[in-house]
Amino acid sequence: MKEEKKDVGGDMAEKELQTPYGFWIWATASAILRLFFIFFPEYFKLSSRPEVSTPLTSLRRLAEAYWLKQSSMSPYAGSMYHGSPLLLSILGPLTSQRIKGHSSHQLCSLVFVIADILSAVLLRAIGQKLLKTYIMNLKQLGVLRSSQDRGILPCGDIAALVYLWNPFTILSCVGLSTSPIENFAVIVSLYGAVTRKIPLAAFGFIMATHLSLYPASLVVPLIFLLGSGLDAPPIKNFLQTRDRGVENGSTSDVSKQDKLTRTTQLPFLWRTVLHFVFWVLVWSIYVLVLCSLSLKQYGGLEEMFKRTYRFILSIEDLSPTIGVFWYLFAEVFDFARSYVLIVFNLYILLTSLPPLAFRLKHRPCFLAFVYLAISSILKSYPSVGDAALYLSLWALFVNELSDIDHLFFILCGSIGFSLLSPVMHNIWIWRGTGNANFYYANAMGYACFQFMFVGESVNAMLDHDQALNKATAKMTKN
Repeated sequence: MKEEKKDVGGDMAEKELQTPYGFWIWATASAILRLFFIFFPEYFKLSSRPEVSTPLTSLRRLAEAYWLKQSSMSPYAGSMYHGSPLLLSILGPLTSQRIKGHSSHQLCSLVFVIADILSAVLLRAIGQKLLKTYIMNLKQLGVLRSSQDRGILPCGDIAALVYLWNPFTILSCVGLSTSPIENFAVIVSLYGAVTRKIPLAAFGFIMATHLSLYPASLVVPLIFLLGSGLDAPPIKNFLQTRDRGVENGSTSDVSKQDKLTRTTQLPFLWRTVLHFVFWVLVWSIYVLVLCSLSLKQYGGLEEMFKRTYRFILSIEDLSPTIGVFWYLFAEVFDFARSYVLIVFNLYILLTSLPPLAFRLKHRPCFLAFVYLAISSILKSYPSVGDAALYLSLWALFVNELSDIDHLFFILCGSIGFSLLSPVMHNIWIWRGTGNANFYYANAMGYACFQFMFVGESVNAMLDHDQALNKATAKMTKN
C-alpha cells in the first residue's frame, strides 16, 4: 500500500512536469506580437521613453557610439555611450544595417526577440527543476501523499509565460533597449547553477556583471546553489521526518534511503564552489582582454571603467528615470554629494544583502529573486526591463507564495503608478502644466509598491517554511 502511494506521488510529479499548458503556442504568439510592434514602429514610439530606455540601455546611444568608433573616435567621446565595448562590437554593426524599406534598428530588435525567447526557455527549464525538487521534498516530509493533492502548479511554464507576456518585457524588447540581453545573461547564470553547469553559470554571471554591474550581488545565491543545492525547506524538517520514520519503522527501505540521502548531503560542496570561482576568474580575464583589444586605441580598460562602472556608481547623468536617485542628486548640495553617494551605494550592500543571505540560505533561487528585485529598485538607472526579470523569477515560486498577503492591493498600485508614469512625464515635459515633482512623486510611489511586493513575498516564503515545520512537527508527535 505504501509502495502504491509512492508510485502515485511519482506519477503526479511526472504529470506536473510534462503538462504542456499550450506553452509553445503562447510563446509563438508572443513572438508574433513582438514582430508586429517591430515592423510597425510608427505607431509605437517607445525608444525615447525614460521608463524603457536609460543612459545605460539605450540602443540609440549605442548606434551613436558605433558611428564615433567608425569615424576613428572613442565610442565614449561626448559622454553619450556608457555600455559594454563587447556589446558595442556585437550590436553596433547591426545598427548600420537596414532591412529594405524598414528602420536600421530592426535587426537589433530581432536579436532582442530571440533573447526573450531563449530566456523564457531557460526559465521554463529552471522551473521544471525547481518543481521536481519541490515535489520530492513534499513527499519526503510526508505532506504530499495521495493523488488528491493536485494543487501544484507548473511553475516553469508560468514563469516563462509571465516573462514573455509581461508588458514590461515587451516594451523593453520593442523599445530599442538592451535590457533583454542583460536579462538573458542573468538567466543563463541561474540556469547554469541550477543544472550544475559551472562554466555556463560563471559565464552568465560575468557577462551580466559586465553589462550592468548590479548582478554582481548574485554571487551569493550562486554559491549557495552550487554548494547546497536547489531550494528546499529548512533542513531541520527533514531531520524530524527522518527521525520519525526510523523510530516508527513505518517507511520502506527505499523511502528511508531517500530521506537519509537528503540528510547526508549536508556538507557544503566547497570543491564545486572553488570550481565556480576558477571559471569566474577565467571568464573575467577573457572579457577584460577582449575589452582591452577593443579599446586599444581609445584609452583601454581605464577608459572603460571610467565611462561605465564609475558612471553607474557616481550617477553623473541626471536624466529622469523611474528610479529614486536622479531627482535627489539634482537637488543635493555639491559638498554633500560624495557622502550621499557612499550612503546609497552601501545601503544595498550592508543593510539588505547579508541579513537576507543568512535567513534565506536554504532557498538560493528565491534569494536571487530578492537580490535582483532590491537592486532593480535602488539601482542608479532602472527601467521596466529590470522589473520584468524579477517578476518572472517570482513566478517560479507560485506554489510557495500562493498565500501572499495584500497581493491584489500591491498589483493594483503597481499598475496604477506604471500607467501614470507616462502621463506625469507628458504633463511635465511636453505640456508644461506640471514640474519634476509630479514625475518624481510617481516614481517614489512605484518604488514603494515594489518594496511592499518584495517584503510580502519574503514573509510569505518564511510563513510557508514555518507551516511545513509545524506540519512536520505535528506528524512527528502523532
